[in-house]
Formats: sequence, C-alpha cells, structure tokens
Amino acid sequence: MIVGIGSDLCNIERIQASLDRFGARFIARDFTETEAAKAESRPFTRAGTYAKRFAAKEAFSKAVGTGFRRGVFMRDIGVVNAPSGAPTLHLTGGARARLDALTPEGHFAEIHLTMTDDHPFAQAFVIITARPLPRSQG
Repeated sequence: MIVGIGSDLCNIERIQASLDRFGARFIARDFTETEAAKAESRPFTRAGTYAKRFAAKEAFSKAVGTGFRRGVFMRDIGVVNAPSGAPTLHLTGGARARLDALTPEGHFAEIHLTMTDDHPFAQAFVIITARPLPRSQG
C-alpha cells in the first residue's frame, strides 16, 4: 500500500547560487558526506548533482507530510544507491522516526526514488510503500 507520495522541482541555478554564496557551509548543513563526495567528483555537473539530491529531500519531506518540521531535517535524509544501482534514501534521526511512525504495524516501508535533471531544473519523486513483514515458518 502507498503511504506517501512527494515530488519536487528544483532550480539548478538557485543551488549554484547557494554553492557560490555559502560554499562548504551550505553543503555541510544540507547534505551528507556521501552526497557531497558524489557531487564533488562531478565537476561539470556538480550543481545539478546537488540539486537532484536537494529535490529528493524535499520530495521525501512532502511524502511523510511534515516538510522540514517536527524533527525532520535535510541532513537526516541521504540519497544513496541500492546494490542494484537504483537511487534510494538512507534515513536517520527525525526522518527515520517519522517514517517509522507512518509505517503500519506488521509492515515495513520501502522508499522508491527517481531523480532527473535537465538544466536548469532537477526533479525528484518519492513513493513510500508499506509491505507486510514476512511471516515466520514456525
């Protein structure tokens, strides 16, 4: 069952302006070390890489219905790659707590994330589903 859907459209030039104005302070406030390492390894698409991740965080905050309130912070939401290479989210702190609170008893949450960019925009969609926990074969 779907427990949350969120989307966000982010202007890459706005992210570039924040990188130019605030630099490392902006990165440290809003992105995980893993996200920063990926973006910094892409000099020609650095701002777009950050913008997609910024959009993913916004989309998640909408999917859980809080925005960046009630203990949900940008740095608690990290874009990572699953073993298959597909993007997904690693959650900590208030973001993890909010997802856990939304997940029905006897279920586990799955986060589906897609991101794209085409200058000057980056976009992300998040769908959160809850699936029943496997029954034990006792």
